[in-house]
Amino acid sequence: MKLTRVLGSVGVVSAAALALVGCGQKSSNNSGAKDAQKFPAATPKKTAKQGGTVSIALETDTPFTGIFSDELSTSAIDSSVAAPGEESLFDTDDHYKINDKGAATMKLDRKAKIVTITVKKGVKWSDGQQVNAKDLEYPYEILANKKTAAQRYDSTLEEIEGMKEYHEGKAKTISGIEMPDGKKGRTIVIHYKELKPGMYFSGNGYFLESAAPYHYLKDVPFNKLQSSDQIRKKPLYFGPFKIQKLVRGQSVTWVPNKYYWRGKPKLDKVTLQVVNPNSASQAIKSHKFDIAGVINSQWDQVKNTKDVNWVAQVPLAYSYLGFKMGKWDAKTGKNVMDKNAKVANKSLRQAIGYAMNIDAVNKRYTHGLSFRVKTLIPKGFGAYHDNSVKGYNYNLKKANQLLDKAGYKKKGKWRVQPNGKPLVLHFASMSGSPNAEAIAQNYLQQWHKIGLNVKLTGGRLMEFNSFYDKVQHDSKDIDFFQAAWDLASEPSQASMYGETSPMNYERFVTPENNKLLQEMDSQKSFDTDYRVKVFHQWQKYMFDQAFVIPNSNSYSISAVNKKITGYSTKPSQNNNGHQLWYQVGYAK
Repeated sequence: MKLTRVLGSVGVVSAAALALVGCGQKSSNNSGAKDAQKFPAATPKKTAKQGGTVSIALETDTPFTGIFSDELSTSAIDSSVAAPGEESLFDTDDHYKINDKGAATMKLDRKAKIVTITVKKGVKWSDGQQVNAKDLEYPYEILANKKTAAQRYDSTLEEIEGMKEYHEGKAKTISGIEMPDGKKGRTIVIHYKELKPGMYFSGNGYFLESAAPYHYLKDVPFNKLQSSDQIRKKPLYFGPFKIQKLVRGQSVTWVPNKYYWRGKPKLDKVTLQVVNPNSASQAIKSHKFDIAGVINSQWDQVKNTKDVNWVAQVPLAYSYLGFKMGKWDAKTGKNVMDKNAKVANKSLRQAIGYAMNIDAVNKRYTHGLSFRVKTLIPKGFGAYHDNSVKGYNYNLKKANQLLDKAGYKKKGKWRVQPNGKPLVLHFASMSGSPNAEAIAQNYLQQWHKIGLNVKLTGGRLMEFNSFYDKVQHDSKDIDFFQAAWDLASEPSQASMYGETSPMNYERFVTPENNKLLQEMDSQKSFDTDYRVKVFHQWQKYMFDQAFVIPNSNSYSISAVNKKITGYSTKPSQNNNGHQLWYQVGYAK
């Protein structure tokens, strides 16, 4: 499955993006952005020799969870850890359109309402078994069976005939997934209620882009799958590498999968190791790793490092504020709004957005490498991005006016609720970058300036895994939070903000939102102009509602050993959102 969306860290998104420096330091210029714009998206093309080890820095202040399953993992960190072995069924061109160059082919028949997926002969798991039809079908069972408690299951998959019935336990199989040549064949045919315009592109969410080794996992009960050794310690992949050694939460060593269908990888070994963000700049300067993401606040410290190639991109990602508007109802499989939520008032949410000095913080402290994101569809999506939406620019006067008009009157230092009762808001944010604490304190001060008594949940920043555990389970200690998304390459939004999406962590549901989400994937939206129009309407609506407010994105810069070739961030040179590791090697 293409990771439709993955949870990011505010401090480290993709290759150390979104890291800001706290207040009190000297102002810096925007030289970083000028540098990043000049850097290529790939290392120079050279002939690679056979052999060698590449070491990669995984910059995080928390151990990775190590869920080696595309269906069950939701973390960008876990996704990065799995990258050398994990491979999607499909390759794409540079516009993310699926082509026939990957491990499988895909055909759409709009009239028959079917998608046919065929895995190529010779695509084998790292134990030598051919990937077969049951392996293509099994990920749907993993996601849809309630016993796995998979976060990724939502209504987009219920466009498949019989999926909802299987999910609700009314059927033992998914009637809409057919294996015409049997379980050990190589083809599945998926029957839909209707096909969707995004299906031609990777990351669409309506069909999965992964396979799961049924022969290896079939004896593991669904409720024990996520914690099993088959997922946590000894996963099987059909990608270029397999796990040789795992130090849980700290490092992974990958060696070639001798059955890899594209041929023998260039490298003998790939290692990934957790590095505290505070040590990231020193690791780059001392050449401790062959590939390391630059934390943007540290750009001036590393930019003169010799013997590296700088590779840069603007990832499909953003950090955001999310407001807790309700709860997830496990019985109905729906998000349910709470009209009494402390942040239920739209004017309050808007005021919180206008009080944030995002532009000033980015300009002063990230060397121009971070920038404000104005809508929930970033510029990387081309025409789907609505440039007319101005976003929540810094405006304390407007913030105060909104609160005054909505009845949040000041009583001493702090504002009270319109009913006269005290208002205390709890804000959750992650650790993860060297300056996360200073940034969070800065925003608290901004909200205090407009009379809002905002406190950190638990009185401090939270580590990545604890943070998302509380957010996912709708902790009563969180009224709003700052998090981040690494986005899919197809802009459909139902899997993030739909009524039946567990990953709609704000729990925001309205008839208008449901209507717009459905319309952007409707039959009319096979007309691109119409679809663009709907996306623009949705962005304006979401800007107005402010239940989630996008904050920043950043240039993502990596320092790559100058001897390495074949490393690229281009979509056509990636798979499953990751580098195609079989082609990376040392230049002759």
